[in-house]
Amino acid sequence: MPRSVILVAVLCGASLPAAAQEGPSFACDRAEGAVEEAICADPDLAALDRRLADRFAAAREASAEVSPETADTLTAMQRGWIKGRNACWKAGDVRACTKQSYLRREAELVAGFGLEPPINRVTWTCAGRTPASVTTTFFATELPSVLIETGGETDVGTQTRTASGARYEGSFGKAIWTKGDTAVLTWPQGEDHDCVLAGPDG
Repeated sequence: MPRSVILVAVLCGASLPAAAQEGPSFACDRAEGAVEEAICADPDLAALDRRLADRFAAAREASAEVSPETADTLTAMQRGWIKGRNACWKAGDVRACTKQSYLRREAELVAGFGLEPPINRVTWTCAGRTPASVTTTFFATELPSVLIETGGETDVGTQTRTASGARYEGSFGKAIWTKGDTAVLTWPQGEDHDCVLAGPDG
């Protein structure tokens, strides 16, 4: 981003009223549904919304450098995510559901577009699959995340509670459960593969 644009953005932000800075990225007088109203009423959720808006802007910029089609796909996926977030009105705990939705989406954007430096990158050799090599790149997002790469395919997983090790669940049933120098890769859904550490990767 040009330095002049950054400066204008900073100056404009400094001139905003405190209430505007504390609210979400969308206009609360046009909030639709229980979830958006809850975000407007909750400073912590509003802060998460602003943070995710910044993450999305960074991801949009990164995706545009790949191709216009990639940027358009990301925008469409973000619209889909908003619909999913707003479906949290059905949850027993609307706030918890909404917060989790924000944290997972942030993790997807950070890991998927490398918006932060990774904290670790490890390569595994997984039995019973071709290719056997799987690379995991870990990010210290608030909800810990991992980018899983194998055979030209990628997926982002977020950490879930488990009794031992660290389990990261991705999309469509994909997952990786790491335990020291071993791991279990679920890829595709329903197919588990035992993996061993091949070594650090940079």
